[in-house]
Amino acid sequence: MLDPIVRFFQRAFAALGRGIGLLVAWLVWPFMAAHGWYSGRSWIIKGPLLALLVLFVGLYGYFFWQTQVWSRFDPDFVEEYRLSERTVPAGQEIPAPTPAATDAPSAGGAQCQSSAIVDVVADLTDVNVNQNAWISSMLLYRLGLFGIDWDHTSFLDNKASFQRGVNQAVRRTSVELVDTLARVRGTSGINNDLQDARNNLQFDEYSWYFGLSPFGPKTPTPSYYRAAIDSFRKFNTDLAACRSTFDSRADNLVQFVDRIANDLGSTSAILRERSENYNGGWFDTRADDRYWFAYGQLYGYYAVLSAAGADFSQVIRERNLGPLWAETLSQFRSALRIQPAIISNGREDGWIMPTHLATMGFYILRVRSNLVEVRSVLDR
Repeated sequence: MLDPIVRFFQRAFAALGRGIGLLVAWLVWPFMAAHGWYSGRSWIIKGPLLALLVLFVGLYGYFFWQTQVWSRFDPDFVEEYRLSERTVPAGQEIPAPTPAATDAPSAGGAQCQSSAIVDVVADLTDVNVNQNAWISSMLLYRLGLFGIDWDHTSFLDNKASFQRGVNQAVRRTSVELVDTLARVRGTSGINNDLQDARNNLQFDEYSWYFGLSPFGPKTPTPSYYRAAIDSFRKFNTDLAACRSTFDSRADNLVQFVDRIANDLGSTSAILRERSENYNGGWFDTRADDRYWFAYGQLYGYYAVLSAAGADFSQVIRERNLGPLWAETLSQFRSALRIQPAIISNGREDGWIMPTHLATMGFYILRVRSNLVEVRSVLDR
């Protein structure tokens, strides 16, 4: 009785073995054929082909390294600014130290408090394009995976999405700096340095082209963003010398908070749409870039609002906003603790695959709710 069953399984495993063997042979055959063709050629042909292979491996090795190593990634990097030690709001004159408080001779001339917001957006951009490669405009990123956009795969696009999220926060902040924060409404013109920074940050995140440089492809996007960094720093230098303006009024803070809340609301809608209409779990190839864009945006706004707490310290004290402001920043920091290795977009009532998009959307709504409450207090 057992013999027919044994023979069946023997035949089945033999057929399976032959199938695996044929599959391996099919996969290996192109390489064997290429090796046979290559070994029969002269070095006039071998040399250039070998150089191309080395270049190909080197470029993809560099690309893989840049997409996987996140330099200077630290959600708590705002602690380096010692914002709590800033006692004067941005743009206001710093009281001169008394002779008893310092032995150093006076340098002469008024000194004003520089803007922590401007410091933060300059440093966020510096980390994006100087401490790391700007992934979105790299040639191999633009070429994709066998013609498929990297954003439509589950591989090597997390850092690019995170960088674009940070850049979104910086862009929004640069607009507010130009339109409201760095001018006295109705009586002063637009600051040229901040205007240059805003214009440079609007440059397409994906642009690249082949230049005439002997060092290969040129990507203009990072060069535009580097120019924005220089403009931010120049503005703050002028502000510290009382040659520029930063208007730390309550109504400016109201508008700034409102713009950030609206921006986060748009991101929350994107997460909700993906979470509700696609439930591919670990196999949703667009869930990771949606998640890391939102994460980068929160990362950027956490730093910007931490800095705003110093720049608008007088308003926050006068409106008794201290505890609510601290709670808002705490909500940001709680969201930034969620760093899953693999992003899953499962059903909200699923029990195997988690739903990271819904979780991130929940935290964004909590943050936005706090910002709306901050706005309502400032409006009273």
